[in-house]
Amino acid sequence: MRQVTPATIEQLTADHMALVDFWASWCGPCQMMEPVLAALDQEFGAEINFGKLNVEKYQDFAVSNNIMSIPALILYVDGQPKEKITGYRELAAMRAYLKRKLAEYPA
Repeated sequence: MRQVTPATIEQLTADHMALVDFWASWCGPCQMMEPVLAALDQEFGAEINFGKLNVEKYQDFAVSNNIMSIPALILYVDGQPKEKITGYRELAAMRAYLKRKLAEYPA
């Protein structure tokens, strides 16, 4: 999973479906999401770009994206934010969610 910044997020999201994790090191649920996202990256990495953006370092960017609580996952399609998921989600639920999104937004 790639670390992204406000300057590089466009590269990650431009021509592809992407899921960006807005997180912080002090956030317990963010730490719980880490292995879930790593597994999803292994499974869906050919179809979906995965990235992480540290809200501690980029607070202004998080605020401009209406991140009010973390972890927050934003699904981008062709550079545009489409949906936001807030809070911890189990692997099975996230896998089912991404399969639905791939069916909705075929490449």
